[in-house]
Amino acid sequence: MNSSMPVTDAPLRLPSLHRAHFEARTLQSGILTASTWILALVASIPLFSVIYMLLVEGGSRLDWEALTALPPSAFEMGGGFGNAIVGTGVMIGLATLISVPIGIFSAIYLAILDPDSKLAHTARFLAKVLTGFPSVLTGVFVYAALVVTMKTYSALAGGVALAVLMLPTVVLAAEQAMVMVPKKMKDAAFGMGCTRAQVIWKVVLPTGLPGILTGVMLGIARAAGESAPLLFTALFSNYFLSSLSEPTASLSILIFNFSGMPYDNQIELAWAASLVLVLIVLVLNITARFIGRQKF
Repeated sequence: MNSSMPVTDAPLRLPSLHRAHFEARTLQSGILTASTWILALVASIPLFSVIYMLLVEGGSRLDWEALTALPPSAFEMGGGFGNAIVGTGVMIGLATLISVPIGIFSAIYLAILDPDSKLAHTARFLAKVLTGFPSVLTGVFVYAALVVTMKTYSALAGGVALAVLMLPTVVLAAEQAMVMVPKKMKDAAFGMGCTRAQVIWKVVLPTGLPGILTGVMLGIARAAGESAPLLFTALFSNYFLSSLSEPTASLSILIFNFSGMPYDNQIELAWAASLVLVLIVLVLNITARFIGRQKF
């Protein structure tokens, strides 16, 4: 050690850890944070105003009769939209039965079986395009494919149209969930002698289940609020559904029809149906968020 170097007992000066409120970066951060909160509150004003109107206007008309009765005629009082709730549930159920198996098997091919093939790249690109595809064009396509062929509007055609809208959401979410499964888990399964099918069914699907279910719930939430495709496929009916090959009612079309009528009773029912539809979509979105945070 060099003895010529001076040795001092002065304490080491550490930088101050106290926040300087008037420092330039602190002021800039505070201004940007406040601006972000203000803009977020301003942007949420239309949302909260609509929710308030739905609660006030729709909540006052929402009762058991409205949830179970058939739609009233022009000058008739009372009535409800029970057939529209049933029709919406049936068509969403059909769409789920069609889109979920196809979407999951497609995601297995895209994520595991052959993710780098030209077919996989093309399918992935088309799925992303379909996420922004105008829903009315989906209705026109299914109208030409099913309604013209069957010579009638039907719940089946409506379910197929909603399935086409759900499919890209299910495919992309399921693929991402499978890709996120750790490679070590798959390699360990292969090392134990598992076949590719066993790895998919015993490791990949159970591990990626929360992400897959989230995609399914988000797809259902999107399909529940669609109206344009149903105008071309399911149309509307004033009666309860008795066959999948006949026109059926839905909440979105009932709202569209009743909101333009000059009768107070129908307008009140449109508000109540809007509240029910918003609550359905809200519950589905909250369920998707909850499922996405779970670990199975």
